[in-house]
Amino acid sequence: MRIKFIMLLLCVFANTSFAQDAKEKYVLVIHGGAGTILKKNMSAEKEAAYRAALTLALQTGYKTLTSGKTSLDAVEATIHILEDSPLFNAGKGAVFTHDGRNEMDASVMDGKTLMAGAVAGVTTIKNPISAARAVMEKSEHVMMVGQGAEVFAKQSGLTIVNPKYFYTKERWDGLQQAIKEDSIKTVLDHGNKKTKLGTINRDYKFGTVGAVALDKSGNLAAGTSTGGMTNKKYGRVGDSPIIGAGTYANNATAGISCTGWGEFYIRNVVAHDISAMMEYKNLSVADAAKAVLDKVGKMGGDGGLIALDKLGNVTMPFNTEGMYRGTVTADGKIEVQIYK
Repeated sequence: MRIKFIMLLLCVFANTSFAQDAKEKYVLVIHGGAGTILKKNMSAEKEAAYRAALTLALQTGYKTLTSGKTSLDAVEATIHILEDSPLFNAGKGAVFTHDGRNEMDASVMDGKTLMAGAVAGVTTIKNPISAARAVMEKSEHVMMVGQGAEVFAKQSGLTIVNPKYFYTKERWDGLQQAIKEDSIKTVLDHGNKKTKLGTINRDYKFGTVGAVALDKSGNLAAGTSTGGMTNKKYGRVGDSPIIGAGTYANNATAGISCTGWGEFYIRNVVAHDISAMMEYKNLSVADAAKAVLDKVGKMGGDGGLIALDKLGNVTMPFNTEGMYRGTVTADGKIEVQIYK
């Protein structure tokens, strides 16, 4: 009887060990924006293009990690791919402001040291995520904005381009449509009819890209880059370059990058709140992310986020119709998703 009991215990331990070993450990997670992304509105060619770009970004980040480089290196390299693609609202695909300019924001954070860097309202830096990292590593500051950030980026040896580099016809046409819809909203307002806050089309607020990585040393890093909001006025800045709102990383908890209606992410301090819930309430990364995104929804905001904890657990919640997103595991398995 005693022998049978010991054998039963051994079986239980063996099964438990197998379950733990079988659980996938994620090392990189990315997003390319959330919004009204419906399969019925997506051509096969465009969907294939999005999937290819997201896959290339994941492959690039994974190769960086497996070569022994840091999570910061992986985040930067991954976001470069997304910034260089006209498909996403960051870098080359940045949307236009009301004045017809491309003003970009980005931030990055090191989970090991809690060092962080950000830039906002830049117009000539080819890869804003690299400028954010330069602010973190080559200055005593956390955020630089506008022309000052551009001067610093040039002095730091980053690639500076003519603002015309960021022009894409699709984004320009989007601005014209947004201006048209904004004029309709103005007419409705003057007629004393109730309209939603901001522009009529809420998707003009979406499109940010981001990445979170976990390297071989167990260090987390997170980064976010965006072109902001179509038709934005008055030098508006969203959550993407704000540490604790759109980006946060802490080895003790998780790395987080957000996308969505930035004003609500700022007011809810979304990225840091997830980390705090994990630290103070001992919630899992998935439960913490859901709880915080629920707060955003109840307040009237929408969007999504990606989060990766120190153990390699990942979550990618969103409350829109879709979110461009993808993951890669420690053994190189890549998965890309778009729709709900």
